[in-house]
Amino acid sequence: MVFLRIRNAHKRRCVVLCLSIIGVFMYRYFGMPTMGRRLSRRMGLIANSSQFTLGGEPFRILGGSIHYFRVPRAYWKDRMLKMKACGINTLTTYVPWNLHQPERELFQFHTQLDLEAYINLAGELGLWVILCPGPYISAELDLGGLPSWLLRDGNMRLRTTYPGFTEAVEIFFDKLIPKLVPLQFKKGGPVIAVQLENEYGSFAKDDDYLPFIKEALQSRGINEVLFTSDTHEGLKSRGVNGVIRAVNLNKLNEEDMKYLNAIQPNSPTMVMEYWTGWFDDWGDLHHVLAPEDLVSTVRRILRRGMSINLYMFHGGTNFGFMSGALADPSYKALVTSYDYDAPLSEAGEYTPKYHLLRDLFSRYHRGEKLPEMPALRYREAYEPSIMYHHLSLWDALSFAEEPFKSPTPISMERLPVNNGNGQSYGYTLYETAITSGGRLEAGDSVRDRALVFVDRQYIGIFKRRSLELAVPDGKEERKLSLLVENCGRVHNGRDLDKQHKGLTGNIMLNSSPLRNFTIYSLDLKPSFIDSLYQAPWKSHPHVPSFPGFFMGRLFAYGYPSDTFLKLPGWGKGAVFINGLNLGRYWSIGPQQTLYLPGTFLNSGINQVIVFEEQEAEYKIIFEETPDLGMAVDIQ
Repeated sequence: MVFLRIRNAHKRRCVVLCLSIIGVFMYRYFGMPTMGRRLSRRMGLIANSSQFTLGGEPFRILGGSIHYFRVPRAYWKDRMLKMKACGINTLTTYVPWNLHQPERELFQFHTQLDLEAYINLAGELGLWVILCPGPYISAELDLGGLPSWLLRDGNMRLRTTYPGFTEAVEIFFDKLIPKLVPLQFKKGGPVIAVQLENEYGSFAKDDDYLPFIKEALQSRGINEVLFTSDTHEGLKSRGVNGVIRAVNLNKLNEEDMKYLNAIQPNSPTMVMEYWTGWFDDWGDLHHVLAPEDLVSTVRRILRRGMSINLYMFHGGTNFGFMSGALADPSYKALVTSYDYDAPLSEAGEYTPKYHLLRDLFSRYHRGEKLPEMPALRYREAYEPSIMYHHLSLWDALSFAEEPFKSPTPISMERLPVNNGNGQSYGYTLYETAITSGGRLEAGDSVRDRALVFVDRQYIGIFKRRSLELAVPDGKEERKLSLLVENCGRVHNGRDLDKQHKGLTGNIMLNSSPLRNFTIYSLDLKPSFIDSLYQAPWKSHPHVPSFPGFFMGRLFAYGYPSDTFLKLPGWGKGAVFINGLNLGRYWSIGPQQTLYLPGTFLNSGINQVIVFEEQEAEYKIIFEETPDLGMAVDIQ
C-alpha cells in the first residue's frame, strides 16, 4: 500500500512536470492570451487594409508609454500593473543611447538600465511591447538621447549617414539588438513592433539615413513590423519602403487623417504618440491638458477604428542631469519632473484622466473585466532635514579629478576626462589670472550659465548671449573663475551638432582674449559626491561661502515611503540622496518639489547633500504632495 502511494505520488509529479513543460511551450510558441485566446506565433503584427492582426487575430493597439530609465526599477511592476488595470494592452518605451553607452568603450545594461528585464516583466504581466531603439529618440532628453562624446568629432553630422555617426550607431546596435532579438513576438517574446528613429521627417537632412537604420535593425535580426512616427509636417517627407507611417498629435485634425490616408492607403491608422500633456521648462508655467479634452480626443480616435499610444501614460522623472532643452524661439532648459500631466502621475498616483480612460478602454475588451486597480503606495512628510554642515566648492576641488591646463577655453565635450570621452553633464570651472579690471565680455561663448568670481568673490553672472560684466579694478595678479553649467542640451531641431557646453569660445577682458586656463571637470558623479564625506566640512556658526555643498540627514523608520522634497529659500542647484543625484531645483519654478521615491531611502539614517550656487536656508522640507507650480492649459 505504501509502495502504491509512493508510485502514485511519483506519477502525479511526472504529470505536473509534463504539464509545466507543455505550458511553457504553449506560452512561448502560441503566445500570451489576448481577449482569452491563444495566438499563433507564426504571424506577428500585420497591417491589413483596415486593421491590424496579431497572430492572425484582429488586434487594436491600446498603448501607453512608460520609460524604464525614468522610473525606479523597484516600481516597474507597480506602474505596469496600473497600466494593465487601465485597459492598455501594449507598453511603448524608448531606448536612450546616451545612458546605455556613456563612453565609447563602456556599455551599461544592468540594474536601472536592464532593458531585457523590463521587457520580460511586461510580457509576464500580459503586456505587448513596442520598442523605439533610436538611435535618436528626442524624449526631451539631453541631446535627444544621443551620447555627447559624438560631439568630439569636429565634423560630426548627427542623424545622417556621415561615417563618424553611422559607425558609432553600428557599434551600439551590435550590443543592443542581440539583446532584443529573442524578445520578439515570433520568437516567443512580447515585442510586436519596432519604431525607426523618431520624427525624422521634421529633420530630414539625409534621404539615405532611415533606410540605413532599417537595414541596421533587420540585418541584426529584427523581423517584426517597423513603424516611423512623425507630426503632420514630418509626414510630408518621404517615407521608407516597407515601413508603416504613424502620426503624432495632441488634437485630432481631419486634414491630418486625410493626408495620412492619402499617402498610405489601404492601411490601418496608428497614432504613435497622442500627447496626454506636455513637458515644462524653467521659468515658465506647468502645462496641463483638461481630462475631458483628453478623453474626448481618445474617444474620437477609437471610434474611427484607429490604434493609439498614449505619450505619456506615466512620465516619471528626469533624475540626475538627463533633461534636455528647447531651442526655439530661444533656449530654455527643461525641469527635473517629467510628470507630463499624464494619466498616472510622476509618483504613480491615479488622476482623473486615468479613471476616464479606464472607463473608456473597458468598452474595448469584448466584455472582459479589467484587472483590479493596484493599491497606492503610502507617502510621508518626513521631519525636515537641517543642513548643519557646509563645504565650499573651493575646498571641494581637491576631491575632483586633476585639472587640465589649456591656453584657450575648451568645451566640456573636448576635455580629456572620462577615458577620453569628455564631460557630458554638470559644471565645468575655468580659472585664469588677470592683472587689471575692466569690461569682461562673453559674447555667445557661455553654454549655458556662468557664475563669475574674482579671487573667488562673486561679481556676477553670464547667461546665454549676455553682453558683459564689470571686473573691479586692481593692478596685482588675481584669479578669475567662471563656473559654467550645462543646463541641458537641446533635444530636437536642426542644430543638434552645435550643442557643445562649457566655454565654447573666447572670453574677452577689455577686448583682449583671456588665455592660460586651468579647467576642472565637475560632473558631480556619485564617486565624487561619496568622496566628499572625507572633506573638511564646517559647522554652524561658520558662515558658508557660495557655491557650496550642504549636508544633513533624513530619518526614515520602518519601510521608507515616497515623499516630495522642497527647498524654500534656496536658489539653484542639485540634490543628492545617499549619493544618488535626484535632479536639479531652481527657485524660478515652475517646479517647487522634487520627487523622492521611497526605494531610494534606507530604513534609518539617510545622507542628504545639496549643491547650491548662491543662497541657502539650511533646511529641507518633506511633503506628502507635489508642487509642480502654477498651471496653464495647453493650447
